[in-house]
Amino acid sequence: MKLYDKKQIDWNNLLFDNKTLCRLILPIVIEQFLNSLMGMADTMMVSTVGSEAISAVALVDSINNLVIQIFSALAAGAAIVCSRYIGSGNKKESSRAAGQVVLTVFVISLSITFFCIAGGERLLRLIFGTVEDSVMENALFYFMITVISYPFLGLFSAGAAFYRASGNSKFPTKVSVVSNMINVTGNALFIYGFQWGVMGAALATLFSRVFSTVVIYYCLRKPGQTIIVRDYFKIRPDMKLILAIMAIGVPAGIENGMFQFGKLAVQSTVSTMGTVAISAQAMTDILELVNGIFSNSVGIGLMTVAGQCIGARRKEEAKYYVVKLMGIAWIGVLVSCYLVLAVTKPVTWISGMEPDAARMCFEMVAAMTVVKPLVWVGAFGLPYGFRAAGDAKFSMVVSVSSMWCCRVGLCIFLVRVFHFGLMGVWIGIFVDWIVRAFIFSMRFMSGKWLRGEMPDSSS
Repeated sequence: MKLYDKKQIDWNNLLFDNKTLCRLILPIVIEQFLNSLMGMADTMMVSTVGSEAISAVALVDSINNLVIQIFSALAAGAAIVCSRYIGSGNKKESSRAAGQVVLTVFVISLSITFFCIAGGERLLRLIFGTVEDSVMENALFYFMITVISYPFLGLFSAGAAFYRASGNSKFPTKVSVVSNMINVTGNALFIYGFQWGVMGAALATLFSRVFSTVVIYYCLRKPGQTIIVRDYFKIRPDMKLILAIMAIGVPAGIENGMFQFGKLAVQSTVSTMGTVAISAQAMTDILELVNGIFSNSVGIGLMTVAGQCIGARRKEEAKYYVVKLMGIAWIGVLVSCYLVLAVTKPVTWISGMEPDAARMCFEMVAAMTVVKPLVWVGAFGLPYGFRAAGDAKFSMVVSVSSMWCCRVGLCIFLVRVFHFGLMGVWIGIFVDWIVRAFIFSMRFMSGKWLRGEMPDSSS
């Protein structure tokens, strides 16, 4: 079966040439890498305050990461719907859709903020149970301040998605870089200078998110852009457009949210193995995140590319770009995995890990280096293209089912029944990857993922 029909593609009039693809994807790679780097720097700076502070931040960040995943899913819906209008040549509708995204994200983020503020300590104790009073005090400070930043975080995610939908990923990357620098500088000032501890770290996060949101929406007002967002108080809800956006955003949000819950379930299993295994798993997770930065960035770019192709009714060209970008992602996965494997031993030595933990970490990374290049593209790359075509629900059902049955269920079975240890955790993860890759590859070959329709823009 052909991956795409070459005869139906106008090779002299492709929507994205190689130079345009590079301009779209490379800034996303840089942004994702710097976000990871700054996140690690953030954690290291907070860790100097004491064990209570780092424990408090780790607890609250498990909630924050879930909220971030929700906003990322809404941003994905925004990018796809807007890119499809741009591909169809209807820039006016893309701007109108962007206005609906802003309204939707603002209402959702504000609702989450009010809910969290009202819940306060009761919410934290409900989620985390009994923790030491000093840890809870720090967690509450950090939680209440970072919660205020949720509307800014959500709006920035949406604003960055508007630029990426129009093919301009360079500008939001610049804003994100400056925002990260403000965050780290604020941490240094508030933590080391003013001795404000976790409150200082939270304030630095808040200020950086306010900055990035103000800048990106100030620039979205400027005329001459593909997407323009202004006159916020005149925006009225258009339920057809909102539902079109949510049709992509909600399944992606559920998928991302369940993934975070799955990680917590796996982590609870790892916690029964002792401190050595916990340390090894924590470092392996970080290294797995690093070797996936490039390929995930390609996937984010694919949503814009495939979205514009589908909006322009060029379905064979959409298939072509999925195949092409997944090939690039595969090369990225292969190179990244071997580079990470090469630095794993030096990293574990520099971080002062115990010899047994370092050995276990290297074994896991070595196994990952064999499996990940074989299946990542099918398991996690193809769904980006499916979402762009409006096939987000299928991706959600498969991903959630595979995760709970394989990543969580098989992991718990191998560890607690057969006592496989940490390798049992990663066998469950690898089987999850393989199952997804097989099902999504079959879905791509069938062409059923391309049956989605353009959202109805009528008022």
